[in-house]
Amino acid sequence: ASSVLYLFLKSQGANVNVYIPRRDSEGYGLNSPALQSLAEKGTDLVITVDSGISGAKEVAEKPASMDIIITDHHMPPAELPKAYAVINPHREKDSYPFKDLAGVGVAFKLCQALYQKITKNSKMWMENIDLVALGTIADMVPLLGENRELVRAGLKIMSNTKNKGLAALIE
Repeated sequence: ASSVLYLFLKSQGANVNVYIPRRDSEGYGLNSPALQSLAEKGTDLVITVDSGISGAKEVAEKPASMDIIITDHHMPPAELPKAYAVINPHREKDSYPFKDLAGVGVAFKLCQALYQKITKNSKMWMENIDLVALGTIADMVPLLGENRELVRAGLKIMSNTKNKGLAALIE
Protein backbone atom coordinates (compact mmCIF):
# COMPACT_ATOMS: atom_id res chain seq x y z
CA ALA A 1 0.00 0.00 0.00
CA SER A 2 2.86 2.37 0.83
CA SER A 3 4.56 1.65 -2.49
CA VAL A 4 1.38 2.14 -4.52
CA LEU A 5 0.60 5.49 -2.89
CA TYR A 6 4.24 6.63 -3.04
CA LEU A 7 4.61 5.76 -6.72
CA PHE A 8 1.35 7.49 -7.60
CA LEU A 9 2.15 10.68 -5.71
CA LYS A 10 5.69 10.81 -7.16
CA SER A 11 4.24 10.37 -10.67
CA GLN A 12 2.15 13.47 -10.03
CA GLY A 13 5.17 15.52 -8.95
CA ALA A 14 4.62 15.41 -5.19
CA ASN A 15 7.49 15.63 -2.72
CA VAL A 16 6.98 12.32 -0.90
CA ASN A 17 8.74 10.31 1.78
CA VAL A 18 7.72 6.98 3.28
CA TYR A 19 7.81 6.29 7.00
CA ILE A 20 7.07 2.79 8.24
CA PRO A 21 7.07 2.46 12.03
CA ARG A 22 9.16 -0.25 13.65
CA ARG A 23 6.56 -2.61 15.01
CA ASP A 24 8.88 -3.93 17.73
CA SER A 25 9.46 -0.51 19.29
CA GLU A 26 6.72 1.78 17.90
CA GLY A 27 3.80 -0.61 17.63
CA TYR A 28 1.21 -0.65 14.88
CA GLY A 29 -0.17 2.48 13.31
CA LEU A 30 0.30 6.09 14.28
CA ASN A 31 2.50 7.13 17.18
CA SER A 32 2.96 10.61 18.59
CA PRO A 33 6.80 10.66 18.78
CA ALA A 34 7.04 9.72 15.09
CA LEU A 35 4.51 12.40 14.09
CA GLN A 36 6.46 14.99 16.09
CA SER A 37 9.74 13.92 14.47
CA LEU A 38 8.21 14.05 10.98
CA ALA A 39 6.80 17.54 11.65
CA GLU A 40 10.23 18.74 12.82
CA LYS A 41 11.64 17.56 9.49
CA GLY A 42 9.03 19.61 7.58
CA THR A 43 6.32 17.03 6.91
CA ASP A 44 2.97 18.80 6.81
CA LEU A 45 0.77 15.97 5.52
CA VAL A 46 0.75 12.32 6.59
CA ILE A 47 -1.32 9.81 4.67
CA THR A 48 -1.60 6.47 6.43
CA VAL A 49 -2.11 3.23 4.56
CA ASP A 50 -3.69 0.17 6.13
CA SER A 51 -3.59 1.80 9.57
CA GLY A 52 -4.67 4.75 11.64
CA ILE A 53 -8.36 4.05 12.14
CA SER A 54 -7.72 3.51 15.88
CA GLY A 55 -5.44 6.53 16.20
CA ALA A 56 -7.86 9.11 17.66
CA LYS A 57 -5.45 9.98 20.50
CA GLU A 58 -2.44 10.31 18.19
CA VAL A 59 -4.35 12.46 15.70
CA ALA A 60 -5.59 14.69 18.54
CA GLU A 61 -1.99 15.12 19.74
CA LYS A 62 -0.46 15.72 16.30
CA PRO A 63 1.60 18.85 15.68
CA ALA A 64 -0.55 21.82 14.66
CA SER A 65 1.44 22.19 11.43
CA MET A 66 0.41 18.72 10.24
CA ASP A 67 -2.68 17.30 8.56
CA ILE A 68 -3.44 13.58 8.54
CA ILE A 69 -5.42 11.55 6.04
CA ILE A 70 -6.21 8.01 7.14
CA THR A 71 -6.74 5.18 4.69
CA ASP A 72 -7.58 1.90 6.38
CA HIS A 73 -9.74 -1.17 5.92
CA HIS A 74 -9.91 -2.38 9.51
CA MET A 75 -13.15 -2.11 11.45
CA PRO A 76 -13.48 1.41 12.84
CA PRO A 77 -13.92 2.06 16.56
CA ALA A 78 -16.86 4.06 17.92
CA GLU A 79 -14.74 7.23 17.92
CA LEU A 80 -13.04 8.02 14.63
CA PRO A 81 -9.85 10.07 14.58
CA LYS A 82 -10.51 13.74 13.85
CA ALA A 83 -8.23 13.66 10.84
CA TYR A 84 -8.46 15.82 7.71
CA ALA A 85 -10.07 12.76 6.08
CA VAL A 86 -10.79 9.17 7.08
CA ILE A 87 -11.17 6.80 4.14
CA ASN A 88 -12.47 3.39 5.16
CA PRO A 89 -15.23 1.39 3.45
CA HIS A 90 -16.39 0.12 6.86
CA ARG A 91 -17.31 3.58 8.15
CA GLU A 92 -20.92 3.94 9.17
CA LYS A 93 -22.98 5.30 6.27
CA ASP A 94 -20.09 4.83 3.81
CA SER A 95 -21.63 4.33 0.38
CA TYR A 96 -18.74 2.51 -1.30
CA PRO A 97 -20.32 -0.71 -2.61
CA PHE A 98 -17.49 -3.15 -1.81
CA LYS A 99 -16.57 -3.31 1.87
CA ASP A 100 -13.84 -5.99 1.86
CA LEU A 101 -10.99 -4.16 0.13
CA ALA A 102 -7.49 -4.84 1.44
CA GLY A 103 -5.49 -1.93 2.83
CA VAL A 104 -3.73 -1.64 -0.52
CA GLY A 105 -7.12 -1.59 -2.25
CA VAL A 106 -8.23 1.42 -0.21
CA ALA A 107 -4.96 3.25 -1.01
CA PHE A 108 -5.37 2.30 -4.68
CA LYS A 109 -8.92 3.69 -4.74
CA LEU A 110 -7.58 6.96 -3.30
CA CYS A 111 -5.00 7.07 -6.11
CA GLN A 112 -7.70 6.43 -8.72
CA ALA A 113 -9.91 9.20 -7.31
CA LEU A 114 -7.00 11.66 -7.18
CA TYR A 115 -6.00 10.71 -10.73
CA GLN A 116 -9.51 11.44 -12.00
CA LYS A 117 -9.57 14.76 -10.11
CA ILE A 118 -6.13 15.80 -11.40
CA THR A 119 -6.62 14.72 -15.03
CA LYS A 120 -10.27 15.83 -15.20
CA ASN A 121 -11.32 12.68 -17.04
CA SER A 122 -12.98 9.43 -16.06
CA LYS A 123 -10.05 7.22 -17.01
CA MET A 124 -9.04 5.02 -14.08
CA TRP A 125 -5.43 5.02 -12.94
CA MET A 126 -4.24 1.41 -13.33
CA GLU A 127 -0.49 1.73 -12.85
CA ASN A 128 1.04 -0.70 -10.35
CA ILE A 129 -1.97 -3.01 -10.41
CA ASP A 130 0.57 -5.83 -10.01
CA LEU A 131 1.54 -4.40 -6.60
CA VAL A 132 -2.14 -4.04 -5.72
CA ALA A 133 -2.67 -7.72 -6.53
CA LEU A 134 0.29 -8.78 -4.40
CA GLY A 135 -0.85 -6.62 -1.48
CA THR A 136 -4.41 -7.89 -1.72
CA ILE A 137 -3.26 -11.50 -1.58
CA ALA A 138 -0.82 -10.78 1.26
CA ASP A 139 -3.55 -9.07 3.31
CA MET A 140 -5.57 -12.31 3.21
CA VAL A 141 -8.90 -10.65 2.40
CA PRO A 142 -11.64 -12.64 0.63
CA LEU A 143 -10.86 -13.01 -3.08
CA LEU A 144 -14.37 -12.04 -4.04
CA GLY A 145 -15.89 -9.08 -5.86
CA GLU A 146 -13.53 -6.18 -6.41
CA ASN A 147 -10.62 -7.95 -4.68
CA ARG A 148 -10.90 -10.77 -7.19
CA GLU A 149 -10.88 -8.32 -10.09
CA LEU A 150 -7.87 -6.42 -8.71
CA VAL A 151 -5.94 -9.67 -8.30
CA ARG A 152 -6.99 -10.93 -11.74
CA ALA A 153 -5.85 -7.70 -13.41
CA GLY A 154 -2.58 -7.66 -11.47
CA LEU A 155 -1.70 -11.29 -12.10
CA LYS A 156 -2.34 -10.74 -15.81
CA ILE A 157 0.58 -8.29 -16.04
CA MET A 158 2.74 -9.56 -13.18
CA SER A 159 4.88 -11.91 -15.28
CA ASN A 160 5.95 -8.91 -17.39
CA THR A 161 6.18 -6.38 -14.56
CA LYS A 162 8.39 -3.33 -14.98
CA ASN A 163 8.78 -3.10 -11.20
CA LYS A 164 12.36 -4.26 -10.50
CA GLY A 165 11.65 -5.26 -6.90
CA LEU A 166 8.63 -7.32 -7.85
CA ALA A 167 10.54 -8.90 -10.73
CA ALA A 168 13.29 -9.93 -8.29
CA LEU A 169 10.69 -11.45 -5.93
CA ILE A 170 9.16 -13.39 -8.81
CA GLU A 171 12.57 -14.69 -9.88
